[in-house]
Amino acid sequence: MEKIGFIGMGNMGSAILKGALKTFPKTDFVFSAKTDATKQRVHEETGVVYADSNAECANRCKYLILAIKPQFYDEVLKGIRYMLTPEHVIISLAPGRTIEQLKQNLGSDKRIVRAMPNTPAMIGEGMTGISCRKEELSAEELETLMRIFRSCGSAEFIEERLMDAVVCASGSSPAFVYMFIEALADSAVRCGMPRSQAYVFAAQAVKGSAAMVLESGEHPGVLKDRVCSPGGTTIEGVAALEECGFRSAVMKASEAVYKKCTEV
Repeated sequence: MEKIGFIGMGNMGSAILKGALKTFPKTDFVFSAKTDATKQRVHEETGVVYADSNAECANRCKYLILAIKPQFYDEVLKGIRYMLTPEHVIISLAPGRTIEQLKQNLGSDKRIVRAMPNTPAMIGEGMTGISCRKEELSAEELETLMRIFRSCGSAEFIEERLMDAVVCASGSSPAFVYMFIEALADSAVRCGMPRSQAYVFAAQAVKGSAAMVLESGEHPGVLKDRVCSPGGTTIEGVAALEECGFRSAVMKASEAVYKKCTEV
């Protein structure tokens, strides 16, 4: 198989690589990183070879994943632009950067894919939205894209106009979930539970609840109602959350994420 290259080995790049290594052999990969220390560390952790430069990495692969922070995008693209060919499949993880914008930067003949994964990809539980102009890719190439991202969790093709919504729904939201788990554990500690146990109970409750939504196919509101007995403890907690604007706060957080995406 043609090699899969990564430019950037920050949180997201390393998460996807480590997830993908559960499906692909290490010989299918090559990467580059900003510092020699990072290159050596990732090589020692994964066994994957590294390139001395971003341009060399691009030259040695067909599928090129740009796992770089948005503020470094223009600099990196400038350095690899003349190494890219119409045979490359260029996968951008940058929120807010459209396919058309990237084509204007790299050339109209370049084949661009946008993907928005999240950090649970590191443990094989990621969720990735993928957008591309499917007519530009072969069936085999589309299948390879799905293999890469499904090796680290779930993945779905989505219309490009919805990519910023993907950032809201799954890209940034793990941070919100971690905050909820932390707050829930704090409340259990306040009631006397040891902190180590509180995190386990809270995290497993979130994990199990998410699995119920996915596996049952039922509306989250229906599942919530089943936990709320008339006059019971849970409905009291739900009322308190509503009084404090829980749902409104979540929606406002997602709106802030969306606004930031559209500012790029």
